[in-house]
Amino acid sequence: MGLLSRRFGDGVDSAAARELVAQGALLVDVREGWEWAAGRAPGSRHVPVDQLATRVGELPRDRTVVVVCRSGNRSAHVTAMLRGAGVDAVYLEGGLRAWSAAGLPLVTDGHGPGRVA
Repeated sequence: MGLLSRRFGDGVDSAAARELVAQGALLVDVREGWEWAAGRAPGSRHVPVDQLATRVGELPRDRTVVVVCRSGNRSAHVTAMLRGAGVDAVYLEGGLRAWSAAGLPLVTDGHGPGRVA
């Protein structure tokens, strides 16, 4: 586990997630495709929950992964699974709802403003 993950524990708030990403963490969005299309954090990677088991090898082992969903429920479960697979993972408490409420940006494929679906 990386130093930042030990410092923040399994869940991090929006400010901590933003700090982790600024320091090189990968933000992984585990929501459904239609949720992703409505809006997501800039620079995040989409790996839906139902594809995670077959795509876990795509996730880095040399940096922290911040897992995000809409409210934090799915991402908390995914984080536990990823940690069991040797990934240094934390989840965004409150999900993209908290990210958006903190005034952090959401984008769409057209790079326009997004929304939490």
